Order: sequence, then C-alpha cells, then structure tokens
Amino acid sequence: MTEVLNVLLLLFLIACAVGVAYIRDLLSAVILFSSFGLIMAIIWQQLSAPDVAMVEAALGTGVVALLLIAAISKTKRAE
Repeated sequence: MTEVLNVLLLLFLIACAVGVAYIRDLLSAVILFSSFGLIMAIIWQQLSAPDVAMVEAALGTGVVALLLIAAISKTKRAE
C-alpha cells in the first residue's frame, strides 16, 4: 500500500513540475509550485525525515509562495 502511495506522490510531483514549466498564468504557476512543495513535504515524511518535511512545508509551501505572490502583485498584467 505504501509503495502505491509513493508512486502516486511521485507522479503528482512530476505533473506539478511539468505544469509549472508550461503554464502561462503566473498565479497558477505559484499555486502549482506551492502544491509541489507540499507533496515534497509528504515525500520527506514518507522517507522518515520529519525535520526536513517540516522545513519544506513551512518554506516551500508557505514563505516562498507568499514572496512569489507579493512579487506578482508588483507586476502589471499584459493581456
């Protein structure tokens, strides 16, 4: 059961990475990147590294996403 979960997490991780690379909307890319960080935190937890998982969840999902959203808010949208 755990191997199936790990494979699904890895597939979702790859899908998020490819999605971030190809998506055109910046806010959607930040949301996908934040979900990438959350999935990485779950994978670190599965690998028995709870300290790394907590740092990844705090920084990769929270702080970086807030900084990127703040940077996007300073830019102008071109249609």
